[in-house]
Amino acid sequence: MGDVLVRAVPLAQTRQLRQTVLRPHETLEQLAAHEPVGAFAVGAFDGEELIAVGFVAPDGELGAWRVRGMATAPHARGRGAGTLVLEALLRHATTRGAQRIWCNARTPARSLYERAGLSVVSEAFEIPDIGPHYVMELTRGLTRATSGPDT
Repeated sequence: MGDVLVRAVPLAQTRQLRQTVLRPHETLEQLAAHEPVGAFAVGAFDGEELIAVGFVAPDGELGAWRVRGMATAPHARGRGAGTLVLEALLRHATTRGAQRIWCNARTPARSLYERAGLSVVSEAFEIPDIGPHYVMELTRGLTRATSGPDT
């Protein structure tokens, strides 16, 4: 595997990896039905292979953005691809005025979000057919956590 490169991608390009990793019980059409209009999607590539994805969009109160669909191919984990995708999503939301960035984080992904500056703000809860999650958010230090050029 070579260097991991991150770039903006069409939301549709994220669906297959998201389905495989996150929601194998859903069809691609069901996955698409839950995507917010105007979402910004990012993919991490090893050469031509898409190995990690995620997207972000305004969601909730004014200034709130939600990170969703974070998925890394199992064979590519541990290389920092998910971190790079998350950093690009946080940067995108921040440069567009986000005052709060939040997500429903799967419990095993908690450390990924904490390294990016998000904090757990809920008790663990179960999403049917998906598993245990926390609500996590970033409200302080948005510029610290997202410095660098926008993707």
